[in-house]
Amino acid sequence: MYLNIKDSEYEDQIYRIVSYNRFLEIFESCKNTLVKPKLWEDTFENYTLKSKLIYPDGSKIELDVHERLYGQCWTTSKASDAMWRIYSPDKRGVRIRTTIDKLLTSISIANVNTARTESCIGRVKYQSESKIISQSKQAFSNNGQMTFGNLFRSLLVKRKAFSHEKEIRLIHLDWGIKIPDEDIYKYEIDPHDLITQVMIDPRICYDEFRNIKADIEAKTGYKGDIKRSLLYRLPETVTVEVEQNMTTQGTRTQKNCAGV
Repeated sequence: MYLNIKDSEYEDQIYRIVSYNRFLEIFESCKNTLVKPKLWEDTFENYTLKSKLIYPDGSKIELDVHERLYGQCWTTSKASDAMWRIYSPDKRGVRIRTTIDKLLTSISIANVNTARTESCIGRVKYQSESKIISQSKQAFSNNGQMTFGNLFRSLLVKRKAFSHEKEIRLIHLDWGIKIPDEDIYKYEIDPHDLITQVMIDPRICYDEFRNIKADIEAKTGYKGDIKRSLLYRLPETVTVEVEQNMTTQGTRTQKNCAGV
């Protein structure tokens, strides 16, 4: 299921910055890891699914569906100083790249024979707190039910303060009889197929980049592109060619100004 994403955007590239050790773990385990949204820092995450349903007789029911959901955050932002500084504080973070379609396909294949599960990928919308609260109440039907679409959409809203993240989220639902005990959900992937490019932190020097690249190739066998971000590269010196008479005129003007 795709939400807030056009058909023409399925092949769009998305990015995720992870620690160096986490990057190596992906290749060692051949697994991708999602976590329950309750572990995310933003207090408004999972807001709708923490709602209490009040019935005409006064009885109340607290939903448990937030314990059945797992998510993973990616971004469409190709070059972001803020993202590097937030998610690569030690300057040794690694940015992995894939596409929207590849990511959803990876989890769909892993669960093709697993009953009572649903997965989706969607674009996060950034809204005011008042609108988030209002939409939360509208997510439920009159009898307190919620469709899979509304369920997933409830995790695709954030406050406007986070709009710089430009998030795409992979979401997985386990609606089996038993509530999952684990706060993380892992599924098998082929990292060499899923990851289409590796980018190293732009704040390291070139020699350190070469060492990290060699280490990645030796430990993972990755054959795709491994690059260093050029976010902080020095621009080329601007060269302006001027005619002789323009130079002379400029000198004359300066003299006139000096004499005023």
